Amino acid sequence: MTIYQDHIGIDVSKDQLDLFSIARDKAWRIANERDAIRVLLRELPPDALVVFEATSVYDKTLRRVLSRAGRPFARVNPRRAREFARATGLLAKTDRVDARMLAWLGARLDPTPTCEPSPERQHLAELLQRRNQLVEMRKQEKTRLKQVDPGPLRRDIKSLIEVLSRHIATFERAIKNLIETNTEFDRLVHTLQTAPGVGPVIAATLIAEMPELGNLDRRAVALLAGLAPIADDSGKRKGYRKISGGRPRLRRALYLAALTAKRNPAFQPFYDRLRDNGKQPKTAIIAVARKLIVTLNAMIRNNETFKQQTA
Repeated sequence: MTIYQDHIGIDVSKDQLDLFSIARDKAWRIANERDAIRVLLRELPPDALVVFEATSVYDKTLRRVLSRAGRPFARVNPRRAREFARATGLLAKTDRVDARMLAWLGARLDPTPTCEPSPERQHLAELLQRRNQLVEMRKQEKTRLKQVDPGPLRRDIKSLIEVLSRHIATFERAIKNLIETNTEFDRLVHTLQTAPGVGPVIAATLIAEMPELGNLDRRAVALLAGLAPIADDSGKRKGYRKISGGRPRLRRALYLAALTAKRNPAFQPFYDRLRDNGKQPKTAIIAVARKLIVTLNAMIRNNETFKQQTA
């Protein structure tokens, strides 16, 4: 267990941060702004562990200031934090109570400090996220197009689809340019794309969403991707195993890659065996996705292409 001078729990909201320090037994509040967070860091011990829940965009400023200052922090899953609160009897839920709970979670569970992606990876992730949003919007408009008769409404929908397609192409060019101008990204993309099912977008997603790729064991990489089956056994009962947690965008990309990979000779026998054993198609595809991310992790770790790895 890592020894820290203090554990600081932070409940994050849009405009403010509620904090609790175990060492000082103190609760206080600051603005959720860069300058206020920088002042806070001057007051804290250099090896204090800061613990907060993942809160989408609201914790972005906090993460970036902590990362650039080299301060250790743990960004924990909100469900894990809520389960810890229930287990310790903290049933009330206020910003101040949550800050205290997160501080004690850090002290008792010793969570692994979060590895914040580089600014380049963050920018790549933002480009991919916007590209995916536009693709989803275009998909919705294409569905609407099938539901209307020829006329002004149909022409309007087709016009919007064309606009969305142009914007998608713009973001895809920006993603391609960012990767080509970054030596590390370019090398990783070329290596990853030798694997079946991994195209430019999925390779870019892997780079943006999993900076740990190549530095984890097979179990850890599957857990991080949300593709490891969780046991649910008790006594003689063998419960149904299901996946949980992980990084949703990464899991979604790997599932799409597995739809193609399951037809490749390297994965098809594995997929067919699962289906012959009675597994549902979706369950078998998830198993292929898990096998694929384990393979990709080994490829990056060993600096090998897919053919070299499978050989």
